[in-house]
Amino acid sequence: MAFEDLDLPINWTDHEDIAIKLYDRFGDDFTESKIYRIRFTELLDWIMEIDTFEGKKSDSNEGHLEQIQAKWVYEWRDNQ
Repeated sequence: MAFEDLDLPINWTDHEDIAIKLYDRFGDDFTESKIYRIRFTELLDWIMEIDTFEGKKSDSNEGHLEQIQAKWVYEWRDNQ
């Protein structure tokens, strides 16, 4: 197994890793403007559904969610 095949646990501070997982899940279903319009309650639910995510819902905050949205947009742009 190659190193990059390992799915290491991720947590709230792993904004880019979370964003990549969200892009992998949704692909181009969400454009830049749609990503920024996602409700935080919905975004939080999707993050909690990531298999390798080990954070607690109670540890989430607006700053983390905003960073995740921004990184998701960058990931979407990189794939266009």
